[in-house]
Amino acid sequence: MMRFRPCIDLHQGKVKQIVGASLRDGQEQGPQENFVSAQPPSWYAARYREDGLAGGHVIQLGPGNGEAAREALAAWPGGLQLGGGVTPENAESWLEAGAGALIVTSYLFAEGDFSPARLQALRRVVPREKLVLDLSCRRVEGGYVVACDRWQRLTSLRLCRETFLRLGESCGEFLVHAVDVEGKCGGIDRGLVEGLAHWCPFPVTYAGGIRSLEDVEILREAGAGRVDFTVGSALDLFGGSLPYEYLKRFNGTPSP
Repeated sequence: MMRFRPCIDLHQGKVKQIVGASLRDGQEQGPQENFVSAQPPSWYAARYREDGLAGGHVIQLGPGNGEAAREALAAWPGGLQLGGGVTPENAESWLEAGAGALIVTSYLFAEGDFSPARLQALRRVVPREKLVLDLSCRRVEGGYVVACDRWQRLTSLRLCRETFLRLGESCGEFLVHAVDVEGKCGGIDRGLVEGLAHWCPFPVTYAGGIRSLEDVEILREAGAGRVDFTVGSALDLFGGSLPYEYLKRFNGTPSP
């Protein structure tokens, strides 16, 4: 059953929505911001908790977000996943801070190549069911490849059924941002959603480009009803027009 996974994206200690591809190291101008909230992270976490939307994502977009992330986790211990800068050295401390699971991307790659040794290092300190692999990707000729280092570097890892079957032995679920459409509210990458439904037999969440209720229905159809989704800039909680009150119905509870 398709579920709505809410998000709390943190940048410089504040809840924001940005165009993901605009977040780059060493640039003088900051990333393109779609929304900056006046509410603290705990406000969003408490609301998601009240509505039973377990498995949402707290994502640290760069440094300076540790205190804000801990505030969100403390508002719903065990109910939210934490991503951004997770390593074997800090993984246990994030679980102790209340993260229900840890989302990992860039640590798993060394110079653009997937590192089985790094995955094994994580698994020594993080139980399989508490590990989420973020395989956010860009479209290339012939398919999709994972992007790491704030989506600035293309890796050698292609998305396909074999990749999900192999990595699924070490994690509880996957998170996949369609980087090319992320934060642009221009519609979903239907080809990627269809691919996820075909390739991945494990729980998987899609993010990127959802802008309307029609997009949600397209995602349900393309994902065969089993690809979860998250919404950023288009959500009314973040200044958009897509109603949170409607999306919160997709919480995994069967309709009466």
